[in-house]
Amino acid sequence: MPMSHAFKERLFPVLPQLAEYFGTPFHIYDEAGIRETGAALKRAFAGVPRFREYYAVKALPNPRILALMREMGFGFDCSSVAELELARAAGARGEDIMFTSNNTSAEEFAAAAHDGGCILNLDDINLVAKVPQMPELVCFRYNPGPARSGNSIIGNPVEAKYGVAHDQLLDAFRAAQARGARRFGLHTMLASNERDHRYVVQTVRMLLDVIAWAGKELGIRFEFINMGGGLGIPYRPEDETFDVMALGNESAALLATFRQREGYAPAVFMESGRYITGPHGVLVTRAINHKDTYRHFVGVDACMSALMRPGMYGAYHHIDVLGKTSSAADAPVDVVGSLCENNDKFAIERPLPPVDDGDLLIIQDTGAHGHAMGFNYNGRLRPQELLLGANGQVERIRRAETLQDHFATLQFESRVWRGAGH
Repeated sequence: MPMSHAFKERLFPVLPQLAEYFGTPFHIYDEAGIRETGAALKRAFAGVPRFREYYAVKALPNPRILALMREMGFGFDCSSVAELELARAAGARGEDIMFTSNNTSAEEFAAAAHDGGCILNLDDINLVAKVPQMPELVCFRYNPGPARSGNSIIGNPVEAKYGVAHDQLLDAFRAAQARGARRFGLHTMLASNERDHRYVVQTVRMLLDVIAWAGKELGIRFEFINMGGGLGIPYRPEDETFDVMALGNESAALLATFRQREGYAPAVFMESGRYITGPHGVLVTRAINHKDTYRHFVGVDACMSALMRPGMYGAYHHIDVLGKTSSAADAPVDVVGSLCENNDKFAIERPLPPVDDGDLLIIQDTGAHGHAMGFNYNGRLRPQELLLGANGQVERIRRAETLQDHFATLQFESRVWRGAGH
């Protein structure tokens, strides 16, 4: 189910007071739920020696959330200078960080090498020559092309902008060796929000097959494989949950077979974001208007700038109306924001209990790729973030944006280029 019963029990009784105290809209995250999911992931992979989760910072880049990840022993998957800064501020150093970028700039390479470095995961064979100083440990992102299928979010591997093609892979590692690399890993990321564990098991098998082949060709042993993230969550009430225990058990069996055949086994890394925090966050917004034209619209005080997944992907996010129970008689409504875009809709033709102005709507599963994907079109400001602590206290962990924030980049030292000869 989209939102756990335990999260509802912790949140719903106090939600009217929270809305009054903090104001709406806001994203709120459940510390207890996040910790429970992190512990369940570690239990599932207990049979895999040297397993480690590298939390995908892009999913929920808030220092308080990253501190929870650090406490659970997780590393961080980063893809930008800002994410590197956040990971290091959380205490991560060196091999605690996996830096996977694409079309990487000189500034990003410099940041990756700074302050203890990181595991450098290169997306392109052409980047080998552009790394200012090749680290001892290097990894490549592998794109198997037509050998595998992707999904609608990441796309068909043949069409995806990510990764090194199969016929480039040996040359990529050889080029890295020529520049001084001596330790190696292999990464891939083929699908996003995948709920069939068998697909991810197939990815682990593929990576093991590739490092067995490449290891023999190159005369090396790979230190790790990284199966990527992409573990899905059940956004719809009828969706099945991802069987993480089966993934862990079947991965352990594949590693044991590999060890028996090859004489060693690599570490196994994962970079889940959505799976860890996605179900443990909601966007709370208040109904402020009703409009009846060709459809019935419920207007709320949040808009697409606070949660763009429905507008960008047509994604489903389950919605509760606080204090009201769904029934077969519920009429379909569009739940909409105030952005000047017709795709500014959190739900389309969704049967909901009767909504009155002032009612609180809980838009579920926003704990990943929610606030993080926000934007400022129309000058709309991103909302605050709150954390429901395991002790029951609620703290603000990011304030809402202000007009001063929005206009800050208009305060700058003037520079004018007048052309050659002036």
